[in-house]
Amino acid sequence: MPELPEVEALAGILADRAVGREIARVLPVAVSVLKTYDPPLTALEGRTVTAAGRHGKFLDLATDGPHLVIHLARAGWLRWKDGLPEAPPRPGRGPLALRLLLAGPERSGFDLTEAGSRKGLAVYCVRDPGEVPGVARLGPDPLADTFTLEAFAGLLRGVRHRIKGVLRDQGVIAGIGNAYSDEILHAARMSPYRLASDLTEEEIAVLYEVLGATLRDAVERSRGLAAGDLKAEKRSGMRVHGRAGEPCPVCGDTVREVSFKDSSLQYCPTCQTGGKPLADRRMSRLLK
Repeated sequence: MPELPEVEALAGILADRAVGREIARVLPVAVSVLKTYDPPLTALEGRTVTAAGRHGKFLDLATDGPHLVIHLARAGWLRWKDGLPEAPPRPGRGPLALRLLLAGPERSGFDLTEAGSRKGLAVYCVRDPGEVPGVARLGPDPLADTFTLEAFAGLLRGVRHRIKGVLRDQGVIAGIGNAYSDEILHAARMSPYRLASDLTEEEIAVLYEVLGATLRDAVERSRGLAAGDLKAEKRSGMRVHGRAGEPCPVCGDTVREVSFKDSSLQYCPTCQTGGKPLADRRMSRLLK
């Protein structure tokens, strides 16, 4: 799933290539991706793109009229293209969900695609991004100047939930998902099962520092890359996420995994849990 650094990079691509341009056509291919109907997508046509930004994991393409807000979900992606086909796309079983064409003879613009059978890609045409429920409930952005150590500590105070889930909760902190929460906790040498409310002031300070450093480093590595290269860059920068069975790059221990119904987490026992493997309930049931 694209997270804050990748969405930040995609917003940068749109800012470089679309701002100041007029939208010629917006062509939905998979009707299920469109989550709003007033204003209609056609209200974007003829409008000039004024800005491209991000709200957590949401992309925001602003015009001198409505905003086009996009959530890429688990398997969605934005693919910038020069020379889009003249024939309009046809609905079908392919991955194409929506096409946006900018005015001009070069026929540039982007396609929104989604792989797999589980569809979660969402597109909103709204007068204000705050009209999107997912944007309205977002917690603070971890790269904002206002996201101080004191603010972060206040978010964790009294929260009796595992820190892994707290970091992923978009209502607490915007933009961090499964992958970067694994990386942040590994860098902080902290078990994903620690309760947020049990962290000491020193542990909170360490977690705050590595959270910011991990995200800023990922944003910097992604800056300027083509959209097609962002996924590979994300994978190459991971130390533990997606690397179960491989040696930890810090201590050499084997990276372990805990599986859940719809996701999994990866961690290093030596770095994070005092050498003790975490209980994997799914594996325990299989062994029985």
